[in-house]
Amino acid sequence: MGPLGGGRGSALRGDTEPVVQPFSPAVSESHMRSTALFALAGVSLAVTACNPFRSPFKQAPVVQVSAGDANVNSRWNGILATPASLAGAVQMKGSATMTPGSNAGNTAIKVELSNASPGGIHPWQLHRGQCGIDEGLFGTVESYKALKVDEYGRASGSANLPHAMPIAGNFYISVGASSANPEMIVACGNLAPPSR
Repeated sequence: MGPLGGGRGSALRGDTEPVVQPFSPAVSESHMRSTALFALAGVSLAVTACNPFRSPFKQAPVVQVSAGDANVNSRWNGILATPASLAGAVQMKGSATMTPGSNAGNTAIKVELSNASPGGIHPWQLHRGQCGIDEGLFGTVESYKALKVDEYGRASGSANLPHAMPIAGNFYISVGASSANPEMIVACGNLAPPSR
């Protein structure tokens, strides 16, 4: 009989024996070791994720609240854009906010402008009313310093007015073409009151 269970011509006679491999302890121990390593890796991952030794009281907060956010519920917001009549010639854009100032009798206004011509100087102001419907300046002309556009086409400015923060009404920011031509509005944005 040959090593595979049959002699010469045994396949013709049908007296073949099944091949059975003997038990190998090396294969079984190797399989057990790899299973144990996978189990250990899983337990390590679970302990790391749910670390029972880390105090929940010493973690950094998920949300950081700063004193700078104190006025968020009283902030008026506006988006500045070039009027449709100037589309194609000028395409300025920006944003504006009006918030309570450092004390109850002041109002702080901030404006940011982008996509303007580098080097330009633009007067700006806060008015009562809405873009195209002027109901008068809020504060004085001297309160608003002209916006100076940097080499990237951006400008920003702020004004602190000695007037109590409005709680109702219509307000808008206007940006003039230049000091010589402040009536030509190149960007305007209505301010939306804070949601209550």
